[in-house]
Amino acid sequence: MEWLGKRGVAKEQIGQLVMLLQKDYYPELTLDECVTNVEAVLSKREVQNAVLTGIQLDMLAEKGELLPPLQDMIWYDEGLYGCDEVLALSIVNVYGSIGMTNFGYVDKFKPGVLKKLNEKNGKDVHTFLDDIVGAIAASASSRIAHRKQAEREAMQEALGSEEGKQ
Repeated sequence: MEWLGKRGVAKEQIGQLVMLLQKDYYPELTLDECVTNVEAVLSKREVQNAVLTGIQLDMLAEKGELLPPLQDMIWYDEGLYGCDEVLALSIVNVYGSIGMTNFGYVDKFKPGVLKKLNEKNGKDVHTFLDDIVGAIAASASSRIAHRKQAEREAMQEALGSEEGKQ
């Protein structure tokens, strides 16, 4: 969270993306619950490694410290440079295939904080960060979906065993 914060991203902003992805499926969902799931995603070592790697590559590009042609590819966030999405997918893969569709959605439409991160101002580079933030949100959304499904199944099982007793 420290490095995300230094780059201008708060966990509440990621939680808002999670809310956007899940509100139609779980209208009772709260921002606090979304943020809790963001924190759970960020507690995973694989996620932390991807976050640190991507942020540092963005920072090196801001300083012009990468070798050509990589420097220009990251500086300009070239469309055919897909390593930023591949790194983000390493986060999404922790939570299953539903995360991939959520990631694809936020990566294409860039809602919320992703729109700000994707703006080119000639100073800040967020080539990796926008995808990483989208992947964290997609993963937290997947985590919620998996947990809500497990809750439904447990409820159905409990109801089934109650009916069997009667």
